[in-house]
Amino acid sequence: MTEFYYIPLFIMISFIIYLIFRSFHSNPMLIEGMTDKKEVDSKNGIADNAATYAAALKASTIKNQDEVLITKYRSDYETAILNLDDLINVLMLKTALSFNETNPMDSLDKLSKMQQAKVALNSVMKFVDSQ
Repeated sequence: MTEFYYIPLFIMISFIIYLIFRSFHSNPMLIEGMTDKKEVDSKNGIADNAATYAAALKASTIKNQDEVLITKYRSDYETAILNLDDLINVLMLKTALSFNETNPMDSLDKLSKMQQAKVALNSVMKFVDSQ
C-alpha cells in the first residue's frame, strides 16, 4: 500500500525539478560564464556591437533629415526658431516682472529653464544654418 504513495510523490517531485531546470534554460539572462550571447547587448554600442550601433544611428539620422527637408524649408525653420526665441524672451520678461518674493526659487528656476531653452534654440539655429 505504501508503494502507491511513493509513485505519485516521485512523479510530482520529478515534474517540479523538470520545471525548475527548464526555467533556467529558457531565461536569456542566466547565461553560463564564457558563453557569448549576442542578443543580450544588441541594442547598445558595447564591444562587438559598436559598428552596428553606429550604422543604426547614422541610418536614423539620415531618415530624420529626409523627413524635415532642411534645405527646402530652411527659411521657414529659421523664422519659427526666431519666433520661438521672441516668445521665450517675452515669457522671461513676464516672469521677471512677476517675481515671487516669498518663494524666489520658483521664479529663478523658471528663468533658468527658459535661458536653457534659449541656448538650445541657439544650437538648433546653428545646426539649421550649417545644413
